[in-house]
Amino acid sequence: MAKKLAVIGAGLMGAGIAQVSAQAGYDVVLRDVTEEALGRAKDGISASYAKFVAKGKLTEADADAALARITTTTELDAAADAEIVVEAVFEKIEIKQQLFRDLDGLVRDDAVLASNTSAIPITKIAAVTKRPERVVGTHFFSPVPLMQLCELVRGYKTDDATLAAARTFAEEVGKTVIVVNRDVAGFVTTRLISALVVEATKLYESGVATAEDIDTACRLGFGHTMGPLATADLTGIDILTHATGNIYTETQDEKFAPPELMRRMVDAGDIGRKSGRGFYNY
Repeated sequence: MAKKLAVIGAGLMGAGIAQVSAQAGYDVVLRDVTEEALGRAKDGISASYAKFVAKGKLTEADADAALARITTTTELDAAADAEIVVEAVFEKIEIKQQLFRDLDGLVRDDAVLASNTSAIPITKIAAVTKRPERVVGTHFFSPVPLMQLCELVRGYKTDDATLAAARTFAEEVGKTVIVVNRDVAGFVTTRLISALVVEATKLYESGVATAEDIDTACRLGFGHTMGPLATADLTGIDILTHATGNIYTETQDEKFAPPELMRRMVDAGDIGRKSGRGFYNY
């Protein structure tokens, strides 16, 4: 019998997690608050599977079977019998805490409650539940079907069994895992990329070098696949600004303070690839 997974939030991250999980054999229920969001997510998953089929990385039969394992709903109680629930909603502590309060009264006692947060401490999210030992961070990377890493984050009270279950899940959906043993804001990856993006933005903002040259320096000098400003555009400047702001709030470390340019770009709607303009034009 297939394991059951609930994904809460049908944005790019939630849809991507649903996609790789269904492909790995999980029965997935994908929940969001509107049918429109769910429709976009299901269409995006179908189109992604079609690309894998066209490239010979997935058979049409397997793609159809995976898509059939995904159901969508606007009802949160559809997560009640899931073995693992992965939250992938907006990166705001109040929203996540309310969701985990609601889930706490719905899901089965042995369910793993996982958050895809990229910067908010897991302990803060878990603190609103009666089962903080069953809460863990499962930080996937966008686009989920292509990115190989999953960062597992142990909250202050996360127990060994929960961490092991999260590792099994992440590895079953094809990811390589790293474990963050101390629940610092930003974990490992967001902390590193935030510091790099902030400094790169400051260099660009002050006219030291062009965006292209800063990214070229990181690609050719450090062997990075993509430069920090191109990465910001891909991830979403709004998302990275919010993440760096969360880390700065927690640490009061100036190297994580979002530069004025990033904040103004968000104000203007120039947030990267998804808007057609960021540090580069698309």
